This record gives sequence, C-alpha cells and structure tokens, in this order.
Amino acid sequence: MSDTPEHPENEDEMPDSHSHHVGQGISIADEMRSSFLDYAMSVIVSRAIPDLRDGLKPVHRRILYAMHETGNSHDKSYRKSARPVGDVMGKYHPHGDSAIYEALVRMAQDFSMSLPLLDGQGNFGSMDGDNAAAMRYTEVRMDKPAAALLADIEKNTVDFQDNYDGKDREPTVLPARFPNMLVNGAGGIAVGMATNIPPHNLGEVIDATLALIEDPDMDSEQLMAYVPAPDFPTGGLILGRSGARKAYLEGRGSVIIRAKTRIEEIRKDRYAIVLDEIPYQVNKANLVERIADLVREKRLEGISAVQDESDRVGVRVVVELKKDATAEVVLNQLFRFTPMQTSFGCNMLALHGGRPEQLTLLNFLSHFITFREEV
Repeated sequence: MSDTPEHPENEDEMPDSHSHHVGQGISIADEMRSSFLDYAMSVIVSRAIPDLRDGLKPVHRRILYAMHETGNSHDKSYRKSARPVGDVMGKYHPHGDSAIYEALVRMAQDFSMSLPLLDGQGNFGSMDGDNAAAMRYTEVRMDKPAAALLADIEKNTVDFQDNYDGKDREPTVLPARFPNMLVNGAGGIAVGMATNIPPHNLGEVIDATLALIEDPDMDSEQLMAYVPAPDFPTGGLILGRSGARKAYLEGRGSVIIRAKTRIEEIRKDRYAIVLDEIPYQVNKANLVERIADLVREKRLEGISAVQDESDRVGVRVVVELKKDATAEVVLNQLFRFTPMQTSFGCNMLALHGGRPEQLTLLNFLSHFITFREEV
C-alpha cells in the first residue's frame, strides 16, 4: 500500500489538470461551424452539383477526359471498362473505384441518358434495376456526343488545374459544344441543397439556343415555344404544362409523368392494357410486382393477369382484364395506386462561377451562350 492520502487535505495540492492546455482552448461550436462549412462546400462544388457549362460533375468530366487522353473514342475499338476506371482513379479522382464505375455505367445507359456519352458493350444494367456486370467484363468507348463535349480542348479553350497530387493537369470544365446540362439532365444531393434537372430533347434545346443567339432579348416565355417540356429517355406522357412552366420560369416545379398505354384485344372479347413506355427512373420489375401485389390484396379490381413481355426492342407490360372489367376504370386505378404515374420534382440548381445557383430556362441558356463565346 502506498502511503499517499487518497484525499489531499489541502485543495491547493491538487494537480492542475488544465495547466498545460492553457491558451489552446477551441470552441466546439466554431470548429463544427468551420469544418462543416468546408465539408459542405466540398460536396457542393466537387461532388454533387453539376457545372452549368458542360453539365458534368467532376467524376463524369474526369472519365471523359481520361478516355480522351487514351484515345478511347467512338471510332476506335471498345476497351475493358476497368481501364478508364483505373486511369481516372489513379490520375484524377482519388475515390473508390466502384463509384467511378457506377458513374461510367450510367453514362452508357440509354434509359438514364437522353444522349448517352459512352457506348458500352456487355451488360450495363436494365430498367428492371439489374446491376451492370463487373468492370472486368464490360467494355466501353466514348460515344459521338462526347466528342462534341471535348471538341477543341487542345486549343487552349478552357482552364486546366493541377490534379490531386500535383503530377498531372485536368480541365476545370469541358468546351461543350451543346448544352449538355439540359439535354441529359442531372440529379444530386449535396449538403443543404439538391439538384434534379430533367433531360430534354436535343433538337429543341439547340433550336432554343440558336433563337436566343439571334435575339438576345427573348424571355423564358418565348423560349418555351421551343422547349415546351422535358423529354425523358424512357418516354411517357407529361400531364399538363404548368409544372414544366413553373420549373422554367422559377427554377422549381413538379412534372407529372404517366406511362404510355393502349387497350389491345388479346383474344376474342378479352382486352388488356398494354404499357409501351413507363415513367423516368421507375423500376419496371418493381412496377409489375406492385400491380401484382395490389391485385392479390384485392385493392385493384378487374385484372386477371400481369405479364412483362419486354424485350431488347422495347417495353411491353401486359395487364390482362377480366371479362366484365372496364378498361378506363382499371387504368385510372393503376395511375392512382402504382408508379405508372409519378412526379418528377424539377430543381434547376447548378454551379455558375463555382457557386450554386437556381436557374430559369433563360438564365441557363444565356450563361451557356456566354461560356461558348469565351471558349
């Protein structure tokens, strides 16, 4: 046993546990405030929100630039997807390879992109939510539109910056000959803000851009004569114009999309509702499953069977009706209870000069034209 008393009689003899920390105090609130702000800005600027000039987030820009550097263009043969993923990770994007590969896969999916930037060979996933095959199996090259985004990059058209370890240079933005951001849309969740830009028809967007170059005094209303609404790669019908109008005039709005359907006589006196197109970002397998569940639970009346007869040519989901069912009634129930009708919340947020900005249709196109003049 040691003979030191457990409780010193004299309080002054207590060792001062704080003495060697004096002058180094830091408020946790201040630390949280500054660190969180740094983190938020990093996610906003370099991960989640696209640049309005080329419509790309850093990972997509880096994929295209790395493929451009290695000559992996649309007129050359396919290469294993692992190759560009490795190039991007090693030279420009010090993050996980799976995130890079997922970004690459999406750029090659014709059901995700109005104008795919990559051309893939192999299993790149499906509308049923299947994952793509591993990157050692799939092959990829740039598609023609990517060449238009990269055109003239050698001619000192855009600014370059050091990569993460200072050993290479990468472009801060691509020269972008067409307004990719509106054409392919974008979605991303940052910190404290999100973006959800719907895809549009390439021809309409280019017509609007040309019209605005001819007459710079046009307003968003006049531009909407050229771009009346979004145009989703999976098709579908947009209900009403008010949602798209609001998005184009104010930068936010909700667009309601319905599956494209028709009534077909499948056998004598037996009819079916056939879906040829489904709303954007709806998982087809889940949609079919949902209809089947509702029929089983007796919440949907008048349906005798549901079959997914889609093939590589297109979507075909057949909802067979019972003899006494009225197609219109069943259809309205389907729209009400299943993802055959969904809403796409437009949030036209993009980086302009490195800062997030809510954009109207006019803002966006005029900023794009200014950028192209600089290039």
